[in-house]
Amino acid sequence: MSHVFKLPDLGEGISEVEVRRWLVREGDRVREHQSMVEVETDKAVVEVPSPFSGTVLSIKRREGEIVQVGEVLLEIGEEHELAPKEPAAQRRPSVGIVGELPEAEPEAVPTAPREPLATPSVRKKARELGISLYGIRGSGPHGSITHEDLEGAQPAAAAPHPLAEDADVELIPMRGVRRAVARNVLAAHRASALVTTMEEADVTELWEMRDREQREVESRGVHLTFLPFFMKAALHALKDHPNLNAAVDEEGQVIIRKKRFHFGIAVDTEEGLMVPVIRDVDRKTIRELAADLMVLGKKARERSITLEELKGSTFTLTNYGHFGGRFSTPIVNAPDVAILGCGRITERPWVYRGSLAVRKILPLSLTFDHRVTDGAEAGRFLMQIVHYLEDPALLLIESV
Repeated sequence: MSHVFKLPDLGEGISEVEVRRWLVREGDRVREHQSMVEVETDKAVVEVPSPFSGTVLSIKRREGEIVQVGEVLLEIGEEHELAPKEPAAQRRPSVGIVGELPEAEPEAVPTAPREPLATPSVRKKARELGISLYGIRGSGPHGSITHEDLEGAQPAAAAPHPLAEDADVELIPMRGVRRAVARNVLAAHRASALVTTMEEADVTELWEMRDREQREVESRGVHLTFLPFFMKAALHALKDHPNLNAAVDEEGQVIIRKKRFHFGIAVDTEEGLMVPVIRDVDRKTIRELAADLMVLGKKARERSITLEELKGSTFTLTNYGHFGGRFSTPIVNAPDVAILGCGRITERPWVYRGSLAVRKILPLSLTFDHRVTDGAEAGRFLMQIVHYLEDPALLLIESV
């Protein structure tokens, strides 16, 4: 008896994946829980296991195709159920009740295809899946096509892009992480009232502290960047401004203040921006945070990161200053309601203790959801972060 293997619900609201690589072929014998296919979600690359053992009878999706949750990926059964392969040039004769029917001559003019029988709901579903009803043999009354008949049917070939033949342009499909980023930032703009406020911090003392401690930390195999200090400053400020460590329940119309501190950290990869999550920031030292950043950053760039390591953030930081930027208007990483952007540290003339001096200045940009808080609280929150960064000894006094 054969079984259809449908794309399971992978959690985190994932509705579709891209088939990245098949790990089996038709005719292969597979075991229960054996990985069958490698798919790319909007967050990570994962392997999907088989729910049962058997022989792969047919693979329904090609590598590179987009598949929705619940759609058929392949069929598994017993070896004797494999369809016999026919020579390419051989054609089966048509057989009717009274015997073989004569084949149409190659020169015959084809007649217009008959309109497929299907209910409006089936037609709507076929349109959503990009499937043509022509060529599908219906199993319903009078040969009508049912929802079950759509399972496993191949989507119709997409029409070529109008610029496909233009030698002066290059067309790059929006797939994987890039497709997810595009969808998520649009969703954030549609669902949130985003406002950005900006400030600057004199981080000269922080710079000197990091320089002093960097060799000691790196002797333990950990690269010490400024990001763990930014995380600790944001942590202490969030404890006094819990509305920024929150989410919004649209249906219940409530603000969900979160008592755990899991920070999403934007990481630039060849595939696009990914946001691994550092958990329990309030329970870790600067060195432990630096170690976590190294591990998760490497996993994100190698695409070996798991879905579990990409979910559950309560607040987000992005350090675009590493690439030369100063101020920006970063977009919140839903369902978070705030994101802190850290720009490039530069030497600038600055009034320090009543005198003009050359100091190291860090630009900061905070984007927040105005539904949750207002500019006054956001300003106080950002100034508290500046206070901690300008007096880094406070970070050591109040941190784990």
